[in-house]
Amino acid sequence: MSALTIRLPDDKYKRLKDLSRRRHTSVNRLIDEMTTIMLAEFDAETRFQLRAERGQGKQALGLELLEKAMREK
Repeated sequence: MSALTIRLPDDKYKRLKDLSRRRHTSVNRLIDEMTTIMLAEFDAETRFQLRAERGQGKQALGLELLEKAMREK
């Protein structure tokens, strides 16, 4: 595990501390949860971008497959 020092304005730290008390957890745990969410969003965005790049120039094929699927319902 790594240690990280961050600088926050006093008012922002106070708000985080208040939030952590309400959630019965630590500021450290809040930061850990926030980074987990942000990294999951980043991973999803990256996967979306890769899929979009693989689909470049294949719009007609995609629409054709969609029409086929709709007919088979």
